[in-house]
Amino acid sequence: MPLHPQAQALRDRRASAGTPPLYDLTVAEARAADLADIRAAAGTPEPVEAVEEHRLPGPGGELTLRLYRPAPPADGRRPAVLLYLFGGGWTLGSPDTSDAICRALTNAVGCATASVGYRLAPEHPFPAAVQDCAAAADWLAAHGAELGLDTERLAVGGDSAGGNLAAVLALLARERGGPALRHQLLVYPNTDARADTPSMREHDDPALFNRRSVAWYWGNYLADPADGEHPHVSPLRAPDLTGLPPATVVTAGYDPLRDEGEQYAQALRAAGVPVELRRWEGMPHGFFAMTGTLDGAAEAQAYAAARLREALA
Repeated sequence: MPLHPQAQALRDRRASAGTPPLYDLTVAEARAADLADIRAAAGTPEPVEAVEEHRLPGPGGELTLRLYRPAPPADGRRPAVLLYLFGGGWTLGSPDTSDAICRALTNAVGCATASVGYRLAPEHPFPAAVQDCAAAADWLAAHGAELGLDTERLAVGGDSAGGNLAAVLALLARERGGPALRHQLLVYPNTDARADTPSMREHDDPALFNRRSVAWYWGNYLADPADGEHPHVSPLRAPDLTGLPPATVVTAGYDPLRDEGEQYAQALRAAGVPVELRRWEGMPHGFFAMTGTLDGAAEAQAYAAARLREALA
């Protein structure tokens, strides 16, 4: 299916402006350009009841956790919690990257949403990001009550590399016996460092996220390419997916990661995990963050919010 007309217009503007692919920039330049692009496409971020920043101990030093609070519920219950992990190929990004998404989900779900500034590659390759995200999940579970949160109703989510990290956190929580997770929201996640799928081979447009983008990110994240076999890198390669929390998987039709995201949904379902999978045809990778530019982004966020509301009720 071709690109949606709104996405095609966005792609054409980038091409006519001569915008270089992020993988042709230095890491510092790519980080700045990525954040600028996301902010430009996201529209005006929604106000929320409150935004707090907390410091917590991490395995490599202090971590920053940004907490978005919803309006107080009419029934007086403590809000459920979503730990949302930003994307950026484990190389780019910060809590600012997912700010608009976190605000929108906080309001639409009525939950508190947390975003952690995990360490980035190539300075901090695998498993640094996994360790930091796990530390944040543990900290929320341990300190949620004193923050007025109901961490008995805890979900994880993320987009792209953040979706990968959310899937890995679900595996880790099962392996370690906690924290208990109600749901995993996986938005066009990386699931296999060795993926050689039709969607990976098809998408090579330098004006969009493409297979060379994917290779660049994996090259930054994996100091040792052999780590790509590890389930905490490639959850699709996990030998056992039973007992994982129910999942919502969102994919984009015009995305090199489309097939591996859908393969992971199918593998979860085959393992007895309740899964709902929806593909947004004609949408490119990254569309979930583009609510100021693409109608499909608002539709996908509303769908994700409805799934989370049900899971966290």
